[in-house]
Amino acid sequence: MQMMQAALLEAQKAYAWGEVPVGAVLVHQGEIIARGRNRMIEMRDPTAHAEILALREAGAVLQNYRLLDTTLYVTLEPCLMCFSALVHARIGRLVYAAADPKTGVCGSAFQAQDLRFYNHQFEIESGIMAEESSQLLKQFFQEKRHGS
Repeated sequence: MQMMQAALLEAQKAYAWGEVPVGAVLVHQGEIIARGRNRMIEMRDPTAHAEILALREAGAVLQNYRLLDTTLYVTLEPCLMCFSALVHARIGRLVYAAADPKTGVCGSAFQAQDLRFYNHQFEIESGIMAEESSQLLKQFFQEKRHGS
């Protein structure tokens, strides 16, 4: 719960910057070693998703692109781009809060872990702090629709 709270704090930072509120933290040996929040608008980078930025930071911290024995906590079910990056990073575990029925690939819109060409598998857990994450996303999009 503590790690997902840290990811939710990153999502709140994204919200404050006008980005879709998704946040992530990467944990190694019980410690947060990297944080990420959606920054696509700020960085003018379509790949600047919370998960990708956390992976980049963790690679620098661990001095390795293989992030073995790590757990990524993210507030929204990953998209296919992010899922693929998690596979290539060789994370050990993914924990996400809210399901994404439109683009989530861990069981909602698609089941990416069933693709046989991926050469790495990892444990997936969902639902931790799902309500809080969902509420933040709903509030963000309601404000966008109403011009706030």
